[in-house]
Amino acid sequence: MARRKPIGNGAPSLTVSAGVATIRFERPREHNRIDPDDIPMLRAYVERAAVDASVRAVIFTGAGTRTFSSGFTIEAIVGKLDRSFEELLDAIERLPMPTVAAINGGVYGGATDLTLCCDIRIGVAGTRMFMPAARFGLHYYPGGLRRYVTTVGAAEAKRIFLTGQTIGDEEMLRIGFLTDLVPRRALARTLAAYVAAIKSCEPSVQRSMKRQIDAIAAGGVGESASRNAYEASLASPELRRRLAALTEKRRRR
Repeated sequence: MARRKPIGNGAPSLTVSAGVATIRFERPREHNRIDPDDIPMLRAYVERAAVDASVRAVIFTGAGTRTFSSGFTIEAIVGKLDRSFEELLDAIERLPMPTVAAINGGVYGGATDLTLCCDIRIGVAGTRMFMPAARFGLHYYPGGLRRYVTTVGAAEAKRIFLTGQTIGDEEMLRIGFLTDLVPRRALARTLAAYVAAIKSCEPSVQRSMKRQIDAIAAGGVGESASRNAYEASLASPELRRRLAALTEKRRRR
């Protein structure tokens, strides 16, 4: 996958560098909203990352410092909000490599669900979120409700969806919506530390465990699948190579 520079016309951008694909929302003056025309482009970015063996992590973030994303454009909800948005988020959730949401500001509406599709969610101090679906009279789609319940639990999902209340940064961390809450100045450093840690791990094992953790959370995998993957890793040359390297490193200390 070739490196792609930001387009600069408000459409989301994709850059690929050093094994990391970064998808960024590029409308900071408009709270990085997601327009209907963005969906095919975002889906193409996700699909390209999914099949690129050089990509070890995918990062989602927003331009500017105010908002990660305000989700699907409000004016387009009636008439243009179809299943393509749901399918995009499902594709993000299915990405085989680790995914990180670098939440650089407020996150609202459908963008909250997009962050829940990511494995790791880093928020900056001052971040807020809310889900206004009930205020609009919109019953949220099934995949989004599932991700909320799986991530923050039924009680918190009810509070968020049934009240439309704004949730602050400390509360987002407490309920598990955020993995980390950091000062804004530490976002890049924290993100870099996660990427380095991801790259230090064996990618096929990462992908296998991510797939099975997600399946277990959804109630759809038995012990036999996990057992088979575990035993295959025990017999792998990569395990032997990594353990030998670790043993040698300890000997040299």
